[in-house]
Amino acid sequence: MSKVCEITGKSFMVGNNVSHSKRRTKRRFNPNLFDKKFFLPEDNRWVKLRVSASGLRLINKVGVKAAIKSAQEKGYLSTKF
Repeated sequence: MSKVCEITGKSFMVGNNVSHSKRRTKRRFNPNLFDKKFFLPEDNRWVKLRVSASGLRLINKVGVKAAIKSAQEKGYLSTKF
């Protein structure tokens, strides 16, 4: 399973580990992802999404249905709901 938020499209970032002697080695910064189930009262069903913490705040702000619709328009969410 990929480490990408299905609502915001956030994925990993690349950076450096910097030691005390300033040697730099590559590392990855992964997003803060959660597997959550959301209830859609219009359809009377549950939906499983893999969302980041900022995606959860977006869902709380605009609602599940609107967040899923915007994610589909942007191409982050491929399945039909």
